[in-house]
Amino acid sequence: MSLLKLIGVLLDYPQDALWQHGDELLAAADDPGLSKARRAQLVGFVRGLLDTDPLDAQDRWLSLFDRGRSMSLLLFEHIHGESRDRGQAMVDLINTYRKNGFELSARELPDYLPLLLEYLSQRPAEEARDW
Repeated sequence: MSLLKLIGVLLDYPQDALWQHGDELLAAADDPGLSKARRAQLVGFVRGLLDTDPLDAQDRWLSLFDRGRSMSLLLFEHIHGESRDRGQAMVDLINTYRKNGFELSARELPDYLPLLLEYLSQRPAEEARDW
């Protein structure tokens, strides 16, 4: 699992699968591409999350990301707000995904940060950095 994918998983709403794949998350957090200190911080964060009761983790996630626009994980909400430009930006992003063979489920909007990170985790490193 790449770091971008890991960060997307950690930012997403904590579902039961998170705890079922805890060993994989810890292994991904111990990425040698990070400094020793950053690896330790990331592993510590993942361990802390895995040690948290799932209902408590879900409640914290809702309190942080689902209570207003300032912490929204929908990127275009920060850029375009409720303007008409947001719709065209979403269409453009969907077209970018499709052009590169990344199909969306109907569950998430295309500008949902964990989804974008999953997409970028499948792209060449230079392209992901450009984003």
